[in-house]
Formats: sequence, C-alpha cells, structure tokens
Amino acid sequence: MKLKALLLALSVISVLAFAQEKVKYSKEQIKKMETYLFNEGFTIPSPKKISTIIMKDGTVNKGYCSKVDSKKGQIYEIAIKDSATKKQMTFNAENVSEMYIFPSNVEKIAKVGKYFGNIRNFGTKKLTKNTNGENIHFVNQTVSLKNKKDDKEFLMQLINPEFSDIISVYYDPRAKETGGFSIGGSPQLGGGVIKSYYVKKGDKIMWLHKDDFEDNYDFLFGDNAEFMKKYPKKSVEWDYFSFLVNEYTEMTNG
Repeated sequence: MKLKALLLALSVISVLAFAQEKVKYSKEQIKKMETYLFNEGFTIPSPKKISTIIMKDGTVNKGYCSKVDSKKGQIYEIAIKDSATKKQMTFNAENVSEMYIFPSNVEKIAKVGKYFGNIRNFGTKKLTKNTNGENIHFVNQTVSLKNKKDDKEFLMQLINPEFSDIISVYYDPRAKETGGFSIGGSPQLGGGVIKSYYVKKGDKIMWLHKDDFEDNYDFLFGDNAEFMKKYPKKSVEWDYFSFLVNEYTEMTNG
C-alpha cells in the first residue's frame, strides 16, 4: 500500500511539474491554436424550416418555430406550428429534453456582417459557420447562471457537437467580447474574443469566464498528463480555448 501511495504521489507531482513548464510555440502552432472551432451561437429561429422538439417523456414534436421567448438570454418558452396538423403548440422549456432549430436568415446575415467587421476573424474563423444550413442543437441542462443564481433548468445551445463527448461547451447568449479598435470606420483590429461559456465535464456544469480560466484549467484538462505537458496552463491563452477542448478530447480518446 505504501508503495502504491508513493507512486501516486510521484505521479501527481510530475503532472504538476509539467504544468509549471513554459512551452514556446511556433507562429504556425499559435495560428492553429487561435482557430475558432466552436459553432456560432444563434438565438433567433427560422419560421420557414421544420424544428424538432423532444420532450422529457420522449414525445417528438415537429413544426415551424414561430416564437422563442427568452429571459436574460435563456429560453423559457417555445411555440411551433405542427407541420402536419398546423396546430399551434407552446412548450415550457423545463419540459423539453432537446431541441433542434434552424437559425433565421436575418441572424445569419447579421453574423456575416459582424464577421467582416473584424479583421481578426479572417484568420481565426470560418465564414461558413455563420451561413451553413444545419440545425442547431439545444440541450436541457441544470445550471446556475453566472455561478450566482439558484440552479435551474435551461435549454442551452451546444456549440461543440463534434467533440463534446468529454467536455460540452454551451453558448452564453449574454457573453461579452474583448475590445478592439478601428480607424476611420475600417474593420476592427483585434478583440472579438468571446469572454465566457457554460462548460460541462462529468456531472459539473459551470459558467466559465476568461478571468477564471487558469483557476479551472486543472479541472478541465489535468487528468491527462500528456496534454498538460504539451499545453501547460502558463503557456496557453484563453483565445485557444476551443482548440484546447478539441485537442484534449482527441488526445484522451486516443
């Protein structure tokens, strides 16, 4: 038992040592790490495409989404017109397990305008994420808004569906962005980095702000020693978050 305890202690110490090492990345590596891999966050549904609402009891409803009511950015009620019967139906978000809706063209156009309004986007984001015709996935989660309110159920947009099996990241509709500057009405230089998300790993879901990233780094990634050695927290930036979640997932899954 003593030998096992000693080996465990040495393992923990080695991981912590890796976390303290500074790694210098090349320009090519930094460019790759700055690439934004999450999906864009959308809040306005298209009334012209069929949405799917799955209730907690397993009932599936399909129809044209005519209204999504939100409070402080979070959805509390959805109304659809049944695609077959044309009957108007309203659902309380707390009774919904999952929802798939399509973003409205108005919001997509606004996102495209925002994309071209910041030079930084050209090298870090794909324009197609603002314009694709795929549906967006909302999942019922019990969460404390900004880690301050009582836990409550909300429908939250999953923005990393392709690599969410270990760490799920949800859009924060009230998130702010880092500031930049522009000269004479030209596209903005710098800034435009989203400052917060809701993040779930295991049974824990939290509001993660860029200022708290380093404090939560070990919780998010510390169980993978290889990852911690390659991307120690003193060597990375909040700007790399989507890349780090994807890389951690790939390295953990092998």
